[in-house]
Amino acid sequence: MNKRIRIAAAVSAVAVAALGLGNIAPAEASTPTVTIFGAFSGDQAKGFQGELNTWSLTSGVKVKYTGLANFNTDITVKVNGGQAPDIALWPQPGGLLGITSKLKPLASIPGVKVSDIQKTLIPGWDKLAVKSGKIYGLPVGANVKSLVFYNPAAFAARGYKVPTTDAALTALVAKIKSDGAGYPYCAGIESGGATGWYATDWLEEYVLKLGGVAKYNQWWQGKIKFNSALVKQAANRVKDALLTDGNVQGGGTAIASRNFGEDTTRGLFADGKNNNQCFMLKQGSFITDFFPTAIKDEYKAGNYAHVGFFPVPTPAGGTKAVLGGGDIAAAFKSTPAVAKVLNFILSDKLGRSGWANSGFFLSAHKTFPNSLYPTAIQQKIGKTLATASAFGFDGSDAEPAAVNSAEWSNLTSWFNGSKTLDEALTAIDAAY
Repeated sequence: MNKRIRIAAAVSAVAVAALGLGNIAPAEASTPTVTIFGAFSGDQAKGFQGELNTWSLTSGVKVKYTGLANFNTDITVKVNGGQAPDIALWPQPGGLLGITSKLKPLASIPGVKVSDIQKTLIPGWDKLAVKSGKIYGLPVGANVKSLVFYNPAAFAARGYKVPTTDAALTALVAKIKSDGAGYPYCAGIESGGATGWYATDWLEEYVLKLGGVAKYNQWWQGKIKFNSALVKQAANRVKDALLTDGNVQGGGTAIASRNFGEDTTRGLFADGKNNNQCFMLKQGSFITDFFPTAIKDEYKAGNYAHVGFFPVPTPAGGTKAVLGGGDIAAAFKSTPAVAKVLNFILSDKLGRSGWANSGFFLSAHKTFPNSLYPTAIQQKIGKTLATASAFGFDGSDAEPAAVNSAEWSNLTSWFNGSKTLDEALTAIDAAY
């Protein structure tokens, strides 16, 4: 420590003592702390906080992340109660866009390098949180939803081949049912207060593929109605896959009440129809965390005998687009410390200090090193995302919060048979 630093430290210590804060180290007292609220918790939150802690060692800024149990509701309560964080991470951009009057456009925060961040993003991610031409949010992390997981050992035992076309997928479903080996699909949409989101993923997949990215975006923006020919066509594809007799154990009623996680995924690794074996699970990249521990241990050790995936095949004449989601960061405050944190968490540097290795993180940047993902399957998912030429963000997460809620509940009612498809779609339209 040089002389000037020693003198400054001594002066700071005297000042702190005079304020009755003598037990706080000078460096600690002067280090700004930035608060972040988000939706993820558990190991995912630990991984994010660990990444932030490593960055803090050299940045001069501390960061404290807090997960909110019911983010959309809780963040509104916090903001209205004068307890807004410095930064928040929305899993649903529609909720973010609903309170832009409380947020800072990113370009208005001195020091935030929006153009540098945009250069490395996968196309489309910088268009999700824009209002009146101003960008309010950009992605912190991503996930891919256009994936069908399967058990390679179960496929091999029955001689099934991975379908690469929509016609081949249809033929495989018929073959599985004919064999009586199990159910073609695993499916469950129960998720507590978020029940129904899994049904929206299926609907979005086919609106995106059948309508293309432009019409897909017009749809979730409310410019194309749910009760329209395009969305009905997509919904009928969902009906063919999940609500056709014999395609899913228990049919629509069971799907509506079956939890999307462990209760659904265990069927991939069961043996025989009597044990509710199912052969394919369309899900997001995060679903591997809900696989049985023994299966996770296998693929983490490089053994992929029981875990594989293939992209959802595109119907003939459709658009080969990838559906996904993620968490979008926006700021309530404009300070130098907030700018520093945003430049880090919105860049392709986030994830390089261990979070990517945790298995919970995918970068929305095409320049993120794919080799940092810990398993071959995650590297394959990362490549699928990074090389996507057309990307559609999860529509239900991008819709206004009231529409999102209406879509979840009404699709659940369609699945369990308490509403017809027309009734469900009309009710969702009414929420706009």
